[in-house]
Amino acid sequence: MKLEEPPIAPSVLASPTDAGALQVSPFLHHGPDRAYNPLADEMLELGQPAFEALCRVIAGLEAPPELVRELRARHWVAPAGTDLSRHFLLKYVSLEAHTVCNQSCYFCPVSVAPREDYFMPTKLYERIVGELAAFRDTIEAVFMISYNEPTLDKRFVEQVRTIRAAGLPPAALTNGTGLSPSRIDALVEMGGLRFLSINLSTLDAEKYREDRGGDHLELVLRNLDYAKDKPIAEQMDMVVLGKGDERHQSDFAEIERRFAGSRFNVKYFVVNDRAGYLDIGLATKHRDRKLRGCDHVGSRPLQHLHINPRGQCILCCQDYSESVVVGDLTAASVEEVLTGPAMAHMRRMVYGLEPAPDNFICHPCKFARTE
Repeated sequence: MKLEEPPIAPSVLASPTDAGALQVSPFLHHGPDRAYNPLADEMLELGQPAFEALCRVIAGLEAPPELVRELRARHWVAPAGTDLSRHFLLKYVSLEAHTVCNQSCYFCPVSVAPREDYFMPTKLYERIVGELAAFRDTIEAVFMISYNEPTLDKRFVEQVRTIRAAGLPPAALTNGTGLSPSRIDALVEMGGLRFLSINLSTLDAEKYREDRGGDHLELVLRNLDYAKDKPIAEQMDMVVLGKGDERHQSDFAEIERRFAGSRFNVKYFVVNDRAGYLDIGLATKHRDRKLRGCDHVGSRPLQHLHINPRGQCILCCQDYSESVVVGDLTAASVEEVLTGPAMAHMRRMVYGLEPAPDNFICHPCKFARTE
């Protein structure tokens, strides 16, 4: 499972380019030496015949017909006038079954605006998972989290079982408080998760309480010591979040030493400001530049679906305020949301095909592509 796309050079396309009866997809992440196509999940690079053909089409020049046919089949180019905004390639789903979290981490909006407790009805959860099964050939992970702690749900193990039974790959990001030995054993017995990520920022109990608003470190470490050598997931990561300062580096080194030789792959990440919601970490303002797409684990509007416990579909995980709702699964199907007018409209705005309002979620986001 690819959880991070390779970096792409800034876009050089100002608009769809016609070459005869063709136009280049407006959703390409294009640079001078390579291009990524979110609708095909493909990268073309300098030296590849298909990349050279794409560049010729962009320049309005003739290209080998057989290569142009291949590019058309995978939505790199399309007949002039084609609206590709109803197209998508669903790779990642965030299916949040409840709103509850037992921590208030400084790097999370929950710390400043905790949400009212709400649990998705099991019947709705099972219906959504059943509809997602239609996209099992392209979905790489169904994440059981947005801003909640998934292991706080007493249905957690059964939810994993439901996802697996649908032929989908379950994924969990967790602070580890509810990842008890009995649950670990149950997950291993059923075949495990596709992906597990533990959020652990320090081994210092006082720092832990200060960072997270909860005295859970001893419990978490007991759980992780039990989990570290067990095949709970195909990929087991441990994320050390921090501000990129000396303390962060020290915490990372200590955690890396403690779990050396285990199944956990310890990773270092700097916190971000959640598209301007928090005044911390990595931040970029784009209001004075034109939006040209999304580089947040692929492309949010083309490859992701974010579902909250009430069945609403949100454009992006960075949108804690849920300001951009693109569908309601209590009134529509997953396919209807993905192909619907609201999602298509958002795709056009994110990629600069239509103007976005000044308060649009992508403007302050560090993952936005601009020109």
